[in-house]
Amino acid sequence: MLSFWKKDKNDAEAQAQDTPAPVEAPKLSWMERLRNGLSRTRAQINAAGSSLGAGVGALGDLFSRRRIDEDLLEELETTLLTADCGVEATTYLITEIRKRWKRDRLETGEELRAVLKELLAGLLAPLQQSFDLDAHRPTIIMLAGVNGSGKTTSIGKLAKRYQAEGKSVLLAAGDTFRAAAREQLQEWGRRNDVTVIAQDGGDPAAVVFDAITAARARGIDIVLADTAGRLPTQLHLMEEIAKVRRVIQKADPSGPHEVLLVLDSNIGQNALAQLKAFDAAIGVTGLVVTKLDGTAKGGVLAAIARTQPKPIRYIGVGEGIDDLQPFVASDFVSALFDDASAS
Repeated sequence: MLSFWKKDKNDAEAQAQDTPAPVEAPKLSWMERLRNGLSRTRAQINAAGSSLGAGVGALGDLFSRRRIDEDLLEELETTLLTADCGVEATTYLITEIRKRWKRDRLETGEELRAVLKELLAGLLAPLQQSFDLDAHRPTIIMLAGVNGSGKTTSIGKLAKRYQAEGKSVLLAAGDTFRAAAREQLQEWGRRNDVTVIAQDGGDPAAVVFDAITAARARGIDIVLADTAGRLPTQLHLMEEIAKVRRVIQKADPSGPHEVLLVLDSNIGQNALAQLKAFDAAIGVTGLVVTKLDGTAKGGVLAAIARTQPKPIRYIGVGEGIDDLQPFVASDFVSALFDDASAS
């Protein structure tokens, strides 16, 4: 039996030597991931051009084979609305395009494309604002959002990002409402080697207070405070999250130093209703827009810019740890128009 085993082993080793090692796919850059993530929005906006021969591909296809006329402008207006840019942002963009069309005597679809890019970049640019993580120690960041928005996952990704920047981080498991939320956050803490302050059930405000106290005692740079996911219509839960904010201010009168609302881009215009409700309850200072890779509604950023402008701190286009990145308006617009030459 031993000789057969040796033969089988030798054959297996020989076969293994003949089998080429798997080739790892090259890691995509952030711009490549962003372009891929926005492909559904790009295709949605471009779909209107397909009926007139443009085909669904890069957004530029909508314009490259067309001369500017009323039909093209009406088609563009419809597709911007379909991509959830919203009535206000769409009206603004189309009105400005009409002005430029007449003033500058634009003729080709490619000229129209350039004007739309310029206007959209100008609309989104004010939302690109950095946040100073060094102004306070600890810097207390409170995160809110409805269940399923990607809030807890975003906390884990932010913890990893801040650690890479040389910051020490502590997590507060203030979502005591959802059964698995504490365990999910603790798992993120384990992966990132970050302490998580948690307790079974209890008052979420007390958990956050304990976390701030611990962070101050340990000289921690950043506290990321999770809160229970809730719908704006759940008034008792909205009052609870407002209480968390008040308790943070008792623990540190200067805090919270950032109140991030995590929005799932798949919900389109409903994001505006969520933003309004959470802002009234806790004073939102910044946004994290997630799941842009799973929706054709990426235009909601334009709707936010026009109707309820809040800084967009980060955008997410995937599940990977590096798929949550700071929002850069010019990168977003370049990816939306599939400008492969953009860095």
